[in-house]
Amino acid sequence: MAEARSGPTVGQIVLGLRLRDLRERAGCSFGDAARALSVNTTTVRRMEKAEVGLKPLYVKALLERYGVGGAEADAFLVLVEEANRPGWWHNFRDVLPDWFSLYVSLEGEARLIRSYEPHCVPGLLQTPAYARELLRTGFPHGSEEELDRRVALRMERSELLTRVRPPLLWAVMEEHVLRRELSDPAIMAEQIDHLLKMTSLPNVTLQIMPFSAGPHPGMFGPFQLFRFEIPELPDIIYTESLTGAVYHDERPDTIAYLEVLDRMGAQAASVQDTVAILGEIRKEL
Repeated sequence: MAEARSGPTVGQIVLGLRLRDLRERAGCSFGDAARALSVNTTTVRRMEKAEVGLKPLYVKALLERYGVGGAEADAFLVLVEEANRPGWWHNFRDVLPDWFSLYVSLEGEARLIRSYEPHCVPGLLQTPAYARELLRTGFPHGSEEELDRRVALRMERSELLTRVRPPLLWAVMEEHVLRRELSDPAIMAEQIDHLLKMTSLPNVTLQIMPFSAGPHPGMFGPFQLFRFEIPELPDIIYTESLTGAVYHDERPDTIAYLEVLDRMGAQAASVQDTVAILGEIRKEL
């Protein structure tokens, strides 16, 4: 999966994969599909990769070419309409980069989120005050209104951890994240109290990588792994830079990251020891 520039929804990604499977089962080439739509093959390829929106008329024509009709075609077109509806995060498009909208969509559909964070508390576990401190630093030229919007977006994302059938979150975080000085020690104190509360949830596993653990295999930077119940979707790895992001879904890549996560999980403090570390740092504030 290439660098994300538009921001498809998970539904669009799944339907693109299903269109690819239907084309292959029908024995159609990209050229055959393109001729059915009077477009070039690039358009068909981009539809299957969810790099462009799925136009119902195009999808209907492809389904006819692939021999799919009746109730099955009708049901597929209903799914297209649903997938094309903007997600809740569309209301935050003024402060949400296109390349990050896919992340929010994946996050909302994942059944398992595994994360390594060397720089800050994972976004889903942040308090409003802590998030505001980070976002004010990250966007120094933004207005207070924009800052409020960014904090609201982050807090709305975090609500998925307490929804009905929430995802499993398993995060590894560096100890120095909790020892980084903020503008007000009370902000970190509140953040640690929140972490202690969140780690009591059955779907949240937090491990701290203590200073004493030494070097570990994830020291190249932060990343997240998403796993889904949807059969068509493979594991997806998210890595971020200053101005964009890359989503990896090739199996050799995801296996490599998964191995690193497993090794870090074995090297980091246990869940019980993590709670103890949080308590010790909290007493120091």
